[in-house]
Amino acid sequence: MNIFESNWAKTLSFFTVFVVALAAVFNYLENSDTDEIPRMDLNAMEENYRQKNRTCFILGASGETGKALLKEIVERNIFSKITLIGRRQLTFEDKAYENLVQNVVDFEKLDEYAEAFQGHDVGYCCLGTTKAKAGAEGFVRVDHDYVLKSAELAKAGGCSHFHLESSKGADKTSSFLYLKTKGQVEAEIEDLGFERFSVYRPAVLLVDREESRPAEWVAQKFLGAFSSVFPTMSIPITVVARAMVVNTLKDGEKRVEILENKAICNLGDKK
Repeated sequence: MNIFESNWAKTLSFFTVFVVALAAVFNYLENSDTDEIPRMDLNAMEENYRQKNRTCFILGASGETGKALLKEIVERNIFSKITLIGRRQLTFEDKAYENLVQNVVDFEKLDEYAEAFQGHDVGYCCLGTTKAKAGAEGFVRVDHDYVLKSAELAKAGGCSHFHLESSKGADKTSSFLYLKTKGQVEAEIEDLGFERFSVYRPAVLLVDREESRPAEWVAQKFLGAFSSVFPTMSIPITVVARAMVVNTLKDGEKRVEILENKAICNLGDKK
């Protein structure tokens, strides 16, 4: 082994140990204040919820989380009506999706589409983009402006339980645009006064995206190796979607609940 290979091996070894140690700290901190989720009879919960004849809408059903969430909801058949609200019509080959209602809207003129948000008991918001894809202004417009306006219209339209996919580390006082924007929209939606507001803050999402995000791909490959040992670092997108549905079935004890990555993992592990 030459000097270069030796130094590289030492650097890689040190980095690996550092990441594992850091993950262990995060895991301890997150576990220290996370209550265990009690055993659930999901079949009974689903049947009970089904009897309530509730309806829902999904924002961002064309995105990765939205697609996984829609699949979970359709398969569990817990809503009497499912509405997709988005910028384009989606096509589905599976007949299980044939009864979906789709409302195409212009997010720049959402006030003109208030009717699309009326008459839903539950709302799921999986809207989101990236600064790299949309630029700083475009990112804020989608992840803050579109999300907040949609929540306002949903509240006015009678929605009682609003679910928001946010991000680990969201903080309205953060100096990082991404985390600050996520934190701000969380706080502003909370102020709207939904009967129940559920915020999900997943870590790095493990998913095979149709679009290319090189940095995220690298993070997924590296963090995926540790996900089963240190669930604070990453999470499969299907687990996030399942957690959102399982949490819908639960009776909410709090008007506002923030589910960090570990809590999402706990809920999403329920079959």
